[in-house]
Formats: sequence, structure tokens, C-alpha cells
Amino acid sequence: MRKVEERDLTAQVTTTIGISEAHCRLSAMSVSRGVIATITHCIRARIRRTDEERARGRDDVENGNTIRKNEMINVTHYGSVNTSIQDVTRRRRRSHSPAQSDGPPVVDKMRRRLQFYFMNPLEKWHVKRQFPYKLAIQLIKIFFVTFQLCLFATYRYANVNYTWDNKITFSHLFLKDWDSSREITSYPPTTGPLAVYRKDDFYKYVNFAVNAYANIGELAIGPYFYENTDGSVAPMHFCQQKYVNGVIFGFNESYVFDSETETKCIDITAASLSPPANFSSKQYFQDQNFTISFDNLLEAHLRFTLKTVRFRDLGPLKSPDCFRFDLDILFNNRDHDGQTLVTLEAQPARLLCKGDMEYIADNRLERIGRSGVNYIVIGMCTLSLVLCCRAIYRAQLLKREAISFFKKYYQREMTVSERLDFLNFWYLLIILNDILIIVGSALKEQIENKELTGEAWNVCSLLLGVGNLLVWFGVLRYLGFFRTYNVLILTLKRATPQVLRFLICAILIYAGFTFCGWLILGPYHIKFSTLSTTSECLFALINGDDMFATFASMSSKSSLLWWFCRFYLYTFISLFIYVVLSLFIALIMDAYETIKLYYTDGFPRSMLEEFVVGADLINQQSSSPFSTPDSQPHLPNTLSRQQSVTSEMGRRMSVTTAGGLLDTIVETICGCNSSNPDTNQQNESSPHFRSSEDDENQPLLEA
Repeated sequence: MRKVEERDLTAQVTTTIGISEAHCRLSAMSVSRGVIATITHCIRARIRRTDEERARGRDDVENGNTIRKNEMINVTHYGSVNTSIQDVTRRRRRSHSPAQSDGPPVVDKMRRRLQFYFMNPLEKWHVKRQFPYKLAIQLIKIFFVTFQLCLFATYRYANVNYTWDNKITFSHLFLKDWDSSREITSYPPTTGPLAVYRKDDFYKYVNFAVNAYANIGELAIGPYFYENTDGSVAPMHFCQQKYVNGVIFGFNESYVFDSETETKCIDITAASLSPPANFSSKQYFQDQNFTISFDNLLEAHLRFTLKTVRFRDLGPLKSPDCFRFDLDILFNNRDHDGQTLVTLEAQPARLLCKGDMEYIADNRLERIGRSGVNYIVIGMCTLSLVLCCRAIYRAQLLKREAISFFKKYYQREMTVSERLDFLNFWYLLIILNDILIIVGSALKEQIENKELTGEAWNVCSLLLGVGNLLVWFGVLRYLGFFRTYNVLILTLKRATPQVLRFLICAILIYAGFTFCGWLILGPYHIKFSTLSTTSECLFALINGDDMFATFASMSSKSSLLWWFCRFYLYTFISLFIYVVLSLFIALIMDAYETIKLYYTDGFPRSMLEEFVVGADLINQQSSSPFSTPDSQPHLPNTLSRQQSVTSEMGRRMSVTTAGGLLDTIVETICGCNSSNPDTNQQNESSPHFRSSEDDENQPLLEA
């Protein structure tokens, strides 16, 4: 009678694990050894058959073979059982489901499409021998864009340096009392502003500039000429901007004032400049009934134009250039503080030179080469832009199909994070830098053809510079294909949300210190004179720059504010360097340690990623973290699967039949072999394992 019960129990075991009795190869001896040995023998037979099926390449899918093998290997870490009996029972249940009877071909097709989409160019090359043309275009584009930038950077530096040198020359020629020390930018400034304080000095400055202009051919070393086509002296223009009515009666503290302003101009003709050394601006203004009242004067401008030709090349390609400089000597009296500031501005404008025709013919090859680089860059960026837009469009179509697929076959909605997986932000970065470089290259071509000048140089350099910066940022995408270099990108991605939240709080504290310092210390400290300089000073203090100079530069006119400055600076430095900056670094280090842990224990997976690697999503409603968008964060694959098995065991322990008990025993074996020792220890001490058959099950667990 006992042997009959054992045979029935053996048949139930073989049915549970999904194989026939023939595969178990049971004999009379195996039956006599008891139920425990029979179960062990059947499990080993199942393992052998699973290994044979794997060797024949049953799951050798074209695009997902490597991922599936890795998933099967990751099922266990320490045991020898490489297949889960729970998966066998799931497949048996799915075989009876009408929804899945004709579903697997569609499921496998969608899985292959998603696997191919999430492959990098190198994996696509290994799988389908598809040439990574987008990768090749990006690499070629980097070379040409960088080469173009180097040419333009050299050309622009020479142009800006030439313009600045001419401004210095004009300052020496047309500004009275100009000193070379004003040409050097130093901090704190070693000299005060150039200004006039007496009325006679004002007219002397005007006379000095007019006489120098009239005698420019004899005074200047550089080739400067008047703007008239016949070479004659062109007139100068003197304009004043003033209040319509502004009279001050200081003896009784009264005044007449109208806040409206007006501008009046007068030409200093060529006839009045001869002889040039005897020109008197004060007498000339009186003769022309042009009155200057310093009480209501806001600004005075002396404007004139000069031309010049530069033979030396302004860049790597030799090409003489012709320029026109519009000069403006400004007398600024807006503050009405008894000090009229004097400055000179020189606005360059490129002209079309009429040089030697033979030289122009020889320079045609250089012009073609320079333009050729611009057109190649525009073509490469346009092609890259089209390909990236097409890739984003196709990804959105695939996203629509994936949303419908998961809703139809798994009754689940994709989360926002999963939908963003179909939006490649690297492609958006490439599209942005392509647009910037295309527009910048078009401006560069016009500048080199002498069609644009002035502010166009700055706009073009801004577009090309930012575009090239984004191009080199895009190289990080290809370094991310390698595990060692991908740590930086993953760390930044992981730390960004926490860093942004932390910066919001830090910026509030920083803004409070900025406004407080600007208001209180501004009139007595050069570094706090404006809001922008205050912010720059505090940011420099955070990085430990120029601390002693900041303390020492405070004026001692007010002892109260002098002591407040000390308290203010000590508090700010201590708070931001020792607390805020340390916490900021700790957030990044925490993200880095998390990424290192993910590399060791496995990265969290979303529902989409679980589907791509081939995981079963049908029977994970209770244990899977993908059932709802508000689920708990997904644990590494091994721990999550162990928790699923443990939950399933707790449900099955309530079944009193022999078949339910054997299912529990077999799944317990697989669960113990597929998890880490810590989890096994927790599961062995779990109440789900405490039953009246503990003594009977213990040998099987050890086996």
C-alpha cells in the first residue's frame, strides 16, 4: 500500500515539474528509496533536459539571444539549478489561456523590435551587420566642425585684436592727457577714470581732438584717411543732449527744470579747420550761436570718420582688408557731480577693397577653400539633422505601438519614465548643435565675403562656439557604450534631481546674502558696488578665492559697518564652504556609490526593460513593481524574483494536498538556489516554512 502511494506521489511530482515518468527513469529501486530521493532524481532529470534544450539553441532569437542567455544565467548565483519550476508552471498555465494561444508570435516580434531599438550602433553592427552611418557622420562632423572653428577663431582673434589696437591708437591721437596705464585692465583699478572738472578743460579736450583730426596725415604713423572720395577733409559733428530747461539759482536754493530732453548738433566744417593749430571750439560755438550750458548738459558727442587699409592678413588665409572707423568721443555729465567722464569708441566697418586684380586672381583658390569648408560643414550638419529627426519620428511611432501592445496583451499602461525611453535626448542635443552650426556657418561665409561686420562677428562666434561645445558633449554618448566611461554619465543622471532640489534651497540663502551685502556694503566696498559684482564676489569666496583682499578692501569710514562686514563674511564663508558645499559634494558621492552598487547587484528595471530581456509579465500582478505607476522602486532582478517566489510559497502552503506540498518543496529549492545567502536565511526563518512536515522536507532542502 505504501508503494502505491509513493508511485502516485511520484506521478504527481513529474506532472508538477512538467516531464514524463520516462524522463525520470524511475526504477523499482528508486521507488523503494522513498519520496524524497524520487523528487531529487526527477529534478536532476529536468535539469539535464533543460541543458540539452539550451544546447540545441531553443531560444536562439536573432536580436535577443545574448540578453536572454544573460537573464537565464542571472536566475541563480550559488546553486546548480538553472531553471525555475515556477516558470514551468507559468508556461503550462499560459498554454491554456485563450489570449496567449495566438499571442506569442506578436509578443516575440515586438520584443525583437524593442531589443533592436535599444541596441547601440556597435551591437546593431554585430547582430545585423548594419553600418552605423549616423555614428560615422557624427565622427566626420566633429573633425570638420572643429577645423572650421579653428580657422574662424584665429581669424576673429586677429580682427578683434586689430580693432582694439586701433582704438588704443585713436585714444593717444585724439584724447588729451591719455596715459598708457589706462590700457591695462587691472583689479582693483590702479588709476581713476579719465574726466574733466573745469569748463576750460572741456574746450581744451575738444580743441585737441579737432586739431589732431585736421592734421591726421602728418601726426599718425598708421595709414588713416578721410572718408571723402577725393581725400579732402570731411566735416566733424558735435552734438549735445540736454534738458529742455534747466536753470539753478543756488543763492536761494531754487531752480527751473523741465525733464524733457533735446539734442542739438553742429558741423565743424573743413574751412574752419585751417589753419588747424589755431582752432578754438569755444569761439567757434559762440560764432555759430551754439550755447553749451553745463547745468542742464547730459552728454556731448564729437563724431568723425576715418578709413584705413590693412595689408597684413587677419587670419590663416592671407587677404588685405579695408576698414572704416566711426569714432565718437563722449563727454558724460549725466550724474551732475562735477565730474564729466571722457571716453572714446571706435566702431569698425569692413569695406570692399579695390586692390590689384592680379592678386585677387591669385587669392581665388584660398577663397574657394575657405568657402568649401563652410559648405561641407553645412551639408554634414543638414544630413545629421535629417537623420536624427527621422530617428526621433520612428521612435515615436514605435512608442505608440508599444503602448497599444502593453495595453492589449498585459493590460498595463506605460509610465512617463518608460515613454521617455523612446525620446533620445542625445538626438535632441545633436539637432540643437546642428541648427546652431548651420546658422553660424552661413554667417561665417557672409563675414568672410565681407558682406557683414560689426556685431555679426560676435553672433557668429556665439553660434559656432556653443554648437561646437554641444558637438563635443555628444561624444560622451559614444563613450557611454563602455562600462568604465559610462559611470560619469550615469552618476550625473542619478544626481541631477537631488542636486537641483538642493540648489533651490541653497540659491535662496545665497540670494539673501547677495542682496544684503549689496545694500549695506555697496557704498563702502568696491566688490559690492553693484548687484552683479556682489554675486561674483560671493561666488569667488565659496571657492576660496581672494578672501583676505575682500576683508581688507572694506572702508573704515563707519566702524559699525566695518564690524558688520567681518560678521557677514565669516558667516557666509563658514556656512557655504563647510556646510553647503560639503552637502553638495555628498549628494554627488552618494549617486556615485549607488551607481557602483548597481554595477555589482544589477540595475533597476522598468516594465519595458523586463519585457525586452524576456521576463514573464503575465503572472507578476502581485509581486512585480510594474503593476501600477505608484509601485515601489524596482529591486535588482535576483532579489525581486526571490520575493516573488516567497510570496507564491506563502500562498501555496495553505494547500493540504500532496501535489500542492510538492510544488512548494520544488519551488523552495529553486528559490534558495536563485538568490543570495542573506535572502535564503530570511526565507528559511520565515513562517511559510514552519509546518508539520519540517523534518520530512529538511533533507530535500539540503539536496
